[in-house]
Amino acid sequence: MKNILLFLSLLVFPFSASAQSQDFDMAMRKLNMATFMTNMFYVDSVDCGKLVENAINGMLEKLDPHSQYSNAKETRRMNESIEGSFEGIGVQFNMLEDTLLVIQTISKGPSEKVGILAGDRIVTVNDTAIAGVKMSREEIMSRLRGPKGTKVKLGIVRPGVSGLSYFTVVRDKIPLNTLDAAYMVTPEIGLIRFSSFGLTTLDEVLGALQRLKNQGMTKLIIDLQQNGGGLLDVAAGITSQFIARGDTIVYTRGRNVPSKVFISNGGSGFQQGKVVVLIDEYSASAAEILTGAIQDQDRGLVVGRRSFGKGLVQQPVDLPDGSMIRLTVARYYTPSGRCIQKPYTKGDKESYSKDVINRYNNGELTNADSIHFPDSLKFTTRKLGRTVYGGGGIMPDYFIPLDTTRYTKYYRELSAKSLIINANLHHLDRNRKKLTKQWSDFAQFKAEYEIPDNLVESIFEEGEKQNIKPKDDEERANTIPVIKRIMKALTARDLWDMSEYFAIIYEDDPMVLKAVELLNN
Repeated sequence: MKNILLFLSLLVFPFSASAQSQDFDMAMRKLNMATFMTNMFYVDSVDCGKLVENAINGMLEKLDPHSQYSNAKETRRMNESIEGSFEGIGVQFNMLEDTLLVIQTISKGPSEKVGILAGDRIVTVNDTAIAGVKMSREEIMSRLRGPKGTKVKLGIVRPGVSGLSYFTVVRDKIPLNTLDAAYMVTPEIGLIRFSSFGLTTLDEVLGALQRLKNQGMTKLIIDLQQNGGGLLDVAAGITSQFIARGDTIVYTRGRNVPSKVFISNGGSGFQQGKVVVLIDEYSASAAEILTGAIQDQDRGLVVGRRSFGKGLVQQPVDLPDGSMIRLTVARYYTPSGRCIQKPYTKGDKESYSKDVINRYNNGELTNADSIHFPDSLKFTTRKLGRTVYGGGGIMPDYFIPLDTTRYTKYYRELSAKSLIINANLHHLDRNRKKLTKQWSDFAQFKAEYEIPDNLVESIFEEGEKQNIKPKDDEERANTIPVIKRIMKALTARDLWDMSEYFAIIYEDDPMVLKAVELLNN
């Protein structure tokens, strides 16, 4: 009881004498007292840490949709994607049924150094079976990952070699690349695609631009479809590679943090040639900063659909146990003065999360005539005085509707059951040496290689066993070329890398075709 009285006496006196802070002081005393009393006297034992986490989440849930709390494990996982590396064995893999199949080893990584090859199956980790035991992907990854310098013993089954082979791999830092693709679409037009704005992204983009310029690139497509954003400073650094020195990139405004203006330093990436940016409804945050600056400064054109509309600036607050709060402290504004953030209601995250679905239901993703802007949302670009629109997100200069007919229902059902990717993995597994030997040149592969008809038929047969059938012959016929393109792209990815995958996937892509048309005209 003496301890309780001492605790309560400490709560009687405010932390500050100023009138402005009294409400805050009272709130803090209430929170501390509620936590203390619950921990000490609740009828059952309680997890104090969980109580505090629930209280933090309760506070943040009543704010904007992007203020959030992450525990220590979630924070480490987020930091990996931002920092661009993790510690592990250095393989790209896929699950073939319930077995880990190595697709590629990371160049100069720890697995390549000990002789692990594409096509190997990892069946044991430190003498514990991971194949044939229904182990989750997350559990397998946790066994393969570990601190740099630690050793892990892998049991490998290799096609053509009897029995198990054992390899001891010394874990190391493994780069986590954000650059998805960089290739020449035509002899003059290059394309770069990256998935986020992490610590390594600027260097990756600069390297890709230099490689493409060495191949003759004079015009560029920047593909930001499904790019969820990342670090503000990285967005500013990448944008500087495209817009003139001294031009505004973005500015921020908050209630209790200083406003900040980001100005281009005129980097050496790609300052002169024509530029087209591709965006969709999942392009967000830093991707919208880059897109908005290129559009507002009349540096290039934007093709696609209105971007997500994530224009809130989060300040990370590190907590003592490794957890973190990401607290919204400001808003982003494009050079013309548009607020990137779309409207939201505080505490209503459910409606916010359904915004893209609502856009689809309202016809905005499929019909440009469904999009209407009041005059109050009109803004003017900085160089040419073109009209652009606010209201949240970046509205493209050229609208490309979502193609709802490209993927048939039959295809989606086959894909959802993993029948297509599994068939491709089995085909590669059986024919890897033959394919590698026959198709050493990607240009020839792209022009000549065809997925065998009997491979597609085997997918249809497996689908029928699982009661997946086309509604008619027309749907079946329309599904075949889509499957063949996807499987050809997957084969290219496994034989080469992601650039080759997108070079095939994008051959008939409406956004890329429109970008090429604009750049050529």
